[in-house]
Amino acid sequence: MKILRKAIAFGLLVASIDFALSFSHPATSARQLPLRPGISYGDTLVWMSEGRLNDALSDAETVGATWVRADLSWQDVQADGPGKYWWDGFDRLVRAARSRELTVLPVLAYTPAWARPAGCDVPACAPADPAKFAAFAKTAAERYRNLGVHTWEIWNEPNAGFWKPAPDPRAYAALLKASAAAIRAADPKAQIIMGGLAANPTGPGRVSQVSFLSTVSKLGGNRVVNAVAYHPYTYPFLPSAKTRFGTSWEKMRSLRKVLADNETPDLPIWLTEVGAPTGGPGAASDGHAVARETTHVTEKRQAEIAKDTIATAAGDQLISAVFWYADKDLSTDTSSNENFYGLRRTDGSAKPALAALREAIGDVTRPR
Repeated sequence: MKILRKAIAFGLLVASIDFALSFSHPATSARQLPLRPGISYGDTLVWMSEGRLNDALSDAETVGATWVRADLSWQDVQADGPGKYWWDGFDRLVRAARSRELTVLPVLAYTPAWARPAGCDVPACAPADPAKFAAFAKTAAERYRNLGVHTWEIWNEPNAGFWKPAPDPRAYAALLKASAAAIRAADPKAQIIMGGLAANPTGPGRVSQVSFLSTVSKLGGNRVVNAVAYHPYTYPFLPSAKTRFGTSWEKMRSLRKVLADNETPDLPIWLTEVGAPTGGPGAASDGHAVARETTHVTEKRQAEIAKDTIATAAGDQLISAVFWYADKDLSTDTSSNENFYGLRRTDGSAKPALAALREAIGDVTRPR
């Protein structure tokens, strides 16, 4: 979720672009299935104080979210070796979410030092043995199946900087298939989500979402999951925008073609991260013009993106879930836009996006 959001990945190669280019309006036909709205928190929930955790989950309730997405890190749970487990942080999160009738989407990812390949020394390293990761996944499913956790996302952005030393769709397909089988052995009701794909072109340290999904699907990965996750950050554009170059949202069409070509045309897509930063180095866009140095948007534009995200997703029958990233800014350090994706500022005050997201979710979830 972090590395490739620092640049706007859809053609900011000119000094300015006319944003009035052609905005479309999302379809208004009624959905056959409800849209699952959620908040994505990354690794922050597990380490929060009791008070901060309650505040964060209260925000999910406030905006009308019914799901929360959080890392269940193998690195955290088994940092001290294959025979030792630390579940306390995630146990606390699951209990707190359950008490509020929020459903938890764990992201199973990140490798402890003892399970990494030689020469790879960060948690984003791919496991040396996918069977050991699958064993961890099975143990997690056994632990949380009776606490209402039945949906599992396998890794985060495996086509980008979260799969070291370099993205490898074949290795990921092996991990995905092993993990899906292990989880379902522990919980026959389990739903498996392919790890959220970053929207980026192929280059050093990354593989395009289309190429990555194509290889994984040719190896059968699309047949062991209930949905594919995707992270279509479109800022400073609206998700409903129609452009000459194609935003990350527009490129979802290419993912669907891959799925159709591999005989799973109706496989749902879960948007497990969407959002827009309101600070950082460079310039902010208000949605009318964008400079070459644009790295973030105004708070007003963030609110417009939040509202449009929900409306556009609700108009698409194959989008089953949408998770806004994130709840609260990480810091006030403007050297990175990573610090400014929150619905709230670091002091706890709400940005306009919080009310906009609440209104948008209410519009698509309230009974007609």
